[in-house]
Amino acid sequence: MTESPDRTPLPRSFFDRPVLDAAPQLLGRTLVRRTGSGPIHLRITEVEAYAGESDPGSHAFRGRTARNEVMFGPPGHAYVYFTYGMWHCLNVVCGPEGHASGVLLRAGEIRQGVELARGRRLSARHDRELAKGPARLATALDVDRSLDGADFCAGPDAALSLLRGTAARPDQVRNGPRTGVGGEGAFHPWRFWIDGDPTVSPYRAHVPRRRSA
Repeated sequence: MTESPDRTPLPRSFFDRPVLDAAPQLLGRTLVRRTGSGPIHLRITEVEAYAGESDPGSHAFRGRTARNEVMFGPPGHAYVYFTYGMWHCLNVVCGPEGHASGVLLRAGEIRQGVELARGRRLSARHDRELAKGPARLATALDVDRSLDGADFCAGPDAALSLLRGTAARPDQVRNGPRTGVGGEGAFHPWRFWIDGDPTVSPYRAHVPRRRSA
């Protein structure tokens, strides 16, 4: 039996190109998270691009560290980071090896394994909120630092994979400033989303933290 085209994995060459080319092309694709309780399928509806050492908003702007090591590796791998002492976020490494660019998966629609996602996102009032935002997405998909470095191209039994899905049409794609990014990278229009999709997260400008006296 031949698998339908939308169920075939994205090849590594898809990720091995400039991050601003790859990021909008991820919209509409299917992210599969395989857990011990079963698979969860998510249609990607919102992403943000980060261009490594040349991008003040990127974790790699100041160079290689133990935290961002995966970003400098081969394309098509997961970069998972822990933020605010509470949440994980899932990224896809793009571009040539040695150039630390990646795409943050910001939001999506859970299409299979909804009950599994609900069990991890008890505060969600509606299914459209299950993965509406990067921390919610990672929580719904049971993603943590143990998946840092996971290969999206490792095969049908891998913990994470990306399938072709149905790519968003160019006329459906919008872009604007990245959420919560300050400084010189604040106005890069490198957030991409599917226009009108209810799972897309609201834009929030960067709010500088105030140090206590």
